Amino acid sequence: MSVATGGSEAAAAAAGGGGGNRVFFQSPRGGGSGGGGSSGGSSREEAVSAAVVQVQQRRQQQGKVTVKYDRKELRKRLVLEEWIVEQLGQLYGCEEEEMPDVEIDIDDLLDAANEEERALKLQETLVDCYKPTEEFIKELLTRIRGMRKLSPPQKKSI
Repeated sequence: MSVATGGSEAAAAAAGGGGGNRVFFQSPRGGGSGGGGSSGGSSREEAVSAAVVQVQQRRQQQGKVTVKYDRKELRKRLVLEEWIVEQLGQLYGCEEEEMPDVEIDIDDLLDAANEEERALKLQETLVDCYKPTEEFIKELLTRIRGMRKLSPPQKKSI
């Protein structure tokens, strides 16, 4: 599919010329290489220009969404989650795919009032584990100390 805007040479090349698929854009301020275009060409140029502006605005909005979280915090959280999965694999003596459904919600732990409440939540979560969990719980509580709860990203309507 070809979209041709600009002078008659560009339109001829796009319509039937054997040059392959080409897209020609002309500056919206009229500063391009196009010769005398008709009013139909001008409206087409405006439509293409408006479409380009919309795509650029969407890209900018998408870019803003990725900056909602602090990268350093996200990296800390990822490292902690990987460590938790590794430790649970050792505690349950199996690979991640075979592991029972154990959910440790870091934000939920951070919401707890104190260390004792966090430890109780972890003990309740790990009640089915046949190996001792005290060391894991102590280490996890040490690792989450000083972390901040991540709030969900704010979605903007487009």
